[in-house]
Amino acid sequence: MILIGEDLNVMSKEISRAVKERDPEPIRRCVVEQTHNGMDYLDLNVGPVAKNPAETMEWLVKTVQEFTDLPLCLDTTNPVAMEAGLKICKKKALVNSASGASESRETMLPLAPKYSAGVVLSVMNDAGLPSDADERASSILDSAAFANELGIPNEDIWIDPVLLPVGVDQRQVVAYLEFIQMIPDLAPGAKSICGLSNLSYGAPRELRGLLNRTFLVMIGRYGQDSAIVSGFDKELIRINRGETPEIVNLIYRAMDEDDIDISSLAQKELEYVKTTQVLMGKTLYSHSWLEV
Repeated sequence: MILIGEDLNVMSKEISRAVKERDPEPIRRCVVEQTHNGMDYLDLNVGPVAKNPAETMEWLVKTVQEFTDLPLCLDTTNPVAMEAGLKICKKKALVNSASGASESRETMLPLAPKYSAGVVLSVMNDAGLPSDADERASSILDSAAFANELGIPNEDIWIDPVLLPVGVDQRQVVAYLEFIQMIPDLAPGAKSICGLSNLSYGAPRELRGLLNRTFLVMIGRYGQDSAIVSGFDKELIRINRGETPEIVNLIYRAMDEDDIDISSLAQKELEYVKTTQVLMGKTLYSHSWLEV
């Protein structure tokens, strides 16, 4: 699976301060470690960036490109900042993100063909987030057709089903799994992408990685092409590289509801089984799901 490192994010106090003060050192450390850990892209999340949007994005892109050759995924809701960054990307970039909402169609989507970039296209539309797999399918068919008319081929579209926190709506996890299996038929040649950390938002800090890693295996089984992840989660990276087949196989067995002898499992294995059961909707989510 293609991994996009998420850690260059102004929600981080250290990164936010570095951007405001134009201090390259925290940026360098974050970029170098994510690159070393094997990320395929780096996500540069500057949020809405209301103050000096063009200059801020230009500085960040130039700074990041001093320390890595990885392609960049530019993450902002400000089209002025987005265009400023796209202009100076050395490699084919990703616009993160656009959607079927009218404003996004008018301001964000046209930037992708203008700068020969790929685009993360979410299932969101003017009505908000579709409630199930079929509604997601209808929304993305319409949005992808619009993108095609703008000159964006399916091969440059990365479809984001929009992953909600499991603690907010557990049922949406199964709807997500259903939808990603539909994508190859809905938009042949397009890729699927998700913000993996959204899944565990609101969960206890020490358990967020477990949720994210388990779900990475699950969506990988169903054909997910890429995910925006923590570039510092070395266990997740090892799983993605195929270095822990025993964990992957155990998660698959839990997905298939195989008769697993719980008493024979090590603690870590038991945690992955219980987490899979929660994400499949077999047991109710609570912050203490491992204790049940």
